[in-house]
Amino acid sequence: MSPPFLSAQEISVPHGFFGREGGVSTGNMASLQCGLGADDDAASVRRNRGLVAKTIAPGTVLATLRQVHGTAVVHAKGEPTDDERPEADALVTDRPGVLLGILTADCAPVLLADEAAAVVGAAHAGWKGALAGVTDAVIAGMQQLGADRSRIVAAVGPCIARSSYEVDDAFRQRFLAADEENWRFFSEGRQGHAQFDLEAYVAARLARAGIGRVECLGQDTYAQEERFYSFRRSTHRGEPSYGRQISVIGLPVTNSS
Repeated sequence: MSPPFLSAQEISVPHGFFGREGGVSTGNMASLQCGLGADDDAASVRRNRGLVAKTIAPGTVLATLRQVHGTAVVHAKGEPTDDERPEADALVTDRPGVLLGILTADCAPVLLADEAAAVVGAAHAGWKGALAGVTDAVIAGMQQLGADRSRIVAAVGPCIARSSYEVDDAFRQRFLAADEENWRFFSEGRQGHAQFDLEAYVAARLARAGIGRVECLGQDTYAQEERFYSFRRSTHRGEPSYGRQISVIGLPVTNSS
């Protein structure tokens, strides 16, 4: 059986937001653990990645990154080896047969497409990258390949929700220093703390960049242990490592004859 995944109504090209179900990893990493940096059997990770690619677009190669919470964008032209994965947090491509993959465990995966231009993008938007402008960077990368931001559609996948994301005042001040209007992404919490809405912030950055159709899946990775991996949940439990789920997007492969 193929592993289950979520899809966005706004995106019509092959894509999927996967969780932790339907793979071969075991123990704390069970089961569709796709992160090469996790404390997991490498052969199991590769099998899981293969299941993902086969489910979404058979015959494609899966391109991923060494994610560093920055804004660098890579133009993916094929599948990098494990040792050759570039340090970056966004991918773009205009090549059918290349599946872009973003790994997350509370951070927001963002998938984007301009179907008319046959250009897709994917971004890893943790709070650092989101604040620094990783979504602006991936849009610019897509434009370099011929996309038009007026046509780009985007979806923000499963990530930690406001109700699960407690932050301190210093965190909130970083966002207010960048833009006073960012107050709306915070609600009051216990003394000296607030609750941060990462999903809404990322969606707002996309909208501000001119993306007219932004879909939010509204899934909380922290609260749904059976469905998603969560860095914060694992940290709160003192677990030695944590799994990563993958979100992918690519262009349809057409057979020429």
